[in-house]
Amino acid sequence: MFNRSAKMADAVAQVVGVQAHDVTEPITEPVDTLYLASGVMLGKISKEMASFIKTLSPDKVGRVVCFGSCAIIKSPVPQMRALLEAQGIKVDDRSFTCRGSMGPLHAGHPNKQDMEDLKHFIESTL
Repeated sequence: MFNRSAKMADAVAQVVGVQAHDVTEPITEPVDTLYLASGVMLGKISKEMASFIKTLSPDKVGRVVCFGSCAIIKSPVPQMRALLEAQGIKVDDRSFTCRGSMGPLHAGHPNKQDMEDLKHFIESTL
């Protein structure tokens, strides 16, 4: 997991009361809601994220709430949503995206305020 996505996933885990996991760990037990974070590199979500999404099925995942960060494109969520829906997974209409940093561009993001905004967003999805 990229450092920024890991930081965001840990913040979500605190709100939800679970442990965050990397996308290299498969879903083995059914989950009602999966909170899924992604950043963007060269305009795309990572190959690891895309591969993870392709392992998901509606019998294991009730719904997915997407969130992430990016420096240039508007959001990683449309890419995630398209892959999830192709798997037959229900994706919550609500999502969260904040600035991510790319070198000096938007340096320091996601920042403290971004993390607080993310936590408030996650609370609204519970």
